[in-house]
Amino acid sequence: MIAVLALGAVAGLGLFLLLIALVPRRMSLARQIAAFDAVRPPMSRAVRQVVDDRESEFRRRLGRVLATFCAEQGWQFPSLRANLSLIGKSFENYLATKVLLTLLGFLTGPLFLLAASAAGFHVSFILPVWFGLALAAVFFFLPDLEVRRNADTRRRDFRHAIGAFLDLVSMNLSGGRGVPEALMAASEIGSGWALWRIRDALANARISGQTPWQALGLLGEEVRVEELRDLAAALSLVADDGAKVRQSLSARAASLRRRELADLEGQAGEKSQSMLVAQMLLCAGFLIFLTYPVVGVLLNA
Repeated sequence: MIAVLALGAVAGLGLFLLLIALVPRRMSLARQIAAFDAVRPPMSRAVRQVVDDRESEFRRRLGRVLATFCAEQGWQFPSLRANLSLIGKSFENYLATKVLLTLLGFLTGPLFLLAASAAGFHVSFILPVWFGLALAAVFFFLPDLEVRRNADTRRRDFRHAIGAFLDLVSMNLSGGRGVPEALMAASEIGSGWALWRIRDALANARISGQTPWQALGLLGEEVRVEELRDLAAALSLVADDGAKVRQSLSARAASLRRRELADLEGQAGEKSQSMLVAQMLLCAGFLIFLTYPVVGVLLNA
């Protein structure tokens, strides 16, 4: 009875989704604008080209369909898009990976049933269904965990690069260069991916007619790095009020280094505590191994 109800529910859900897909929808103006904005990727053209080269044709088409559907519904996902832009992964690739992993997890249940039947074991039909649904739910959230972990690592590396970038800008300013020339010269010194993103943003700002601090502010909004937005605000004061920014940049760089050092010390303390717990567990296991024969003899006596 439970298997029949489960099959009926799955079939009904499939028919409902098929009807929703076949019925034409009238898009509102907001959804049309959202779909138009979704066509323009937030990443730069060079990053977009590298990402597209690594994607298969089927995944690219599936991702476009899913991204268009999200845009039609008005789903923006700003935080997710910022994380994807930071790690260099397209939103379409993320959606396609999420759907394919969910489908793989759901199909694992029937495969488990076939393998058990081929091995001669009698397995109930409802068990593989629930097993497949559980794996599908787990695989559905795996891309989110991966994206969040990689984005946190990248943001930490970005903050480290910003500290070095501020020192380079301060040295260029002390050498007599202007703010735009100092920013571009400082970004051209390093070869890391963070300075490459800053250099790309400054080059695009020069072509589009934006100011360098506006480009840095937009990059900070895109990757959700507060230090880069603070730098853009500080540099805008130079253009608006003529404030002296060289000492401020040096102080900001020193503050970033102190914060990074504190974070590293905290991570080292957490790892030390983890090692201490592991050592205590090993000692407890060794004591149980030594006392088990004596306890066994005493209980049997």
